Amino acid sequence: METHHHDHDSEAFLTPDHDHGPCAGSVIERAEKVCRERGVKLTTQRRAVLEALVANHKPAGAYDIIERLGAGGPPPAPISVYRALGFLTENGLAHRIERLNAFVACDGHHDAARPVVFLICETCGQVAEIAAAEIGIDLAGLSAKTGFVPHTAAIEISGLCSHCAGAAAA
Repeated sequence: METHHHDHDSEAFLTPDHDHGPCAGSVIERAEKVCRERGVKLTTQRRAVLEALVANHKPAGAYDIIERLGAGGPPPAPISVYRALGFLTENGLAHRIERLNAFVACDGHHDAARPVVFLICETCGQVAEIAAAEIGIDLAGLSAKTGFVPHTAAIEISGLCSHCAGAAAA
């Protein structure tokens, strides 16, 4: 399962030959910058968990992360991984995909105060992340019309990515 942000010049979903090295580096750089700006620490453990999340773009559960971090050494304590995931999600550096009970690193290509939409491919497992406003979802308008005040907003939509839909049509 891969995660990628949508921009207007490219597909929302990654191609099979995508080189995720550059995006992994930019996620870590962004995390360092966000932590500096907020006066919080990107500890060794938090960085390791974020690196495990971004290593191959696959959404991962806490135990997947423990397994990744434990490869070649003693695994970290589950509580330390859960704490790191809590820190990363609270600071907008990762998102929890409820439907998958898994986490993805945030690529930061949306305003932290705005809701995101996760497009989850049922065939290949990729997850694309786009700002809700990009597809016309207006939560401010919803609040104005209904008086409902959302505290968190992430919309998860299952379906077929462009690559799998194309393959199915062929």
